[in-house]
Amino acid sequence: MALPIMPQGTAVWLVENTALTFEQIGQFCGLHPLEVQALADEQVSVGMIGVDPIKLGQLTNEEIDRCTRDRNAKLNIASAKFVVPNTKKSRQKYTPLLKRRDRPDAIAWLVKFYPDMTDAAIRSLLSTTKSTVAAIRSRTYSRINELRPRDPVLLGFCSQLELDAAVAEAKRSVEPEEA
Repeated sequence: MALPIMPQGTAVWLVENTALTFEQIGQFCGLHPLEVQALADEQVSVGMIGVDPIKLGQLTNEEIDRCTRDRNAKLNIASAKFVVPNTKKSRQKYTPLLKRRDRPDAIAWLVKFYPDMTDAAIRSLLSTTKSTVAAIRSRTYSRINELRPRDPVLLGFCSQLELDAAVAEAKRSVEPEEA
């Protein structure tokens, strides 16, 4: 059975905000009922902040109400409505020389296909400098004739999710000005 994220924090929240039994909470969180009781008595977790499983999409109010009415019922974790992308960026500290030579191509691709994207968004997406982006955008870059616009995802500078988020942000920033 799948356990909720941060089971002890979830148990603290359920103890404080619901009328569920220690057995129900323990079964849902993967804890022994005595552990849940110790959490409720603050013997184990002095000052622990509860984690709301409803906001995280792990439980629904209907499920809590159903189990509150029937003391023998077991809480069922809700199916995930969306996949949370990994927000941890795994950037290498050293960028190989060949890859560094490809970065201007990626900048040229973004400037060509997404001209509304700000320089700051391009810089943060590709980990490049302000002067490089400005030079490519104004076509004063020293190797401008050698550039071949190529997709930064295929070059490995960012993930497709990061690129999609940056493009969506660029579109959102442009839309209010047009209206």
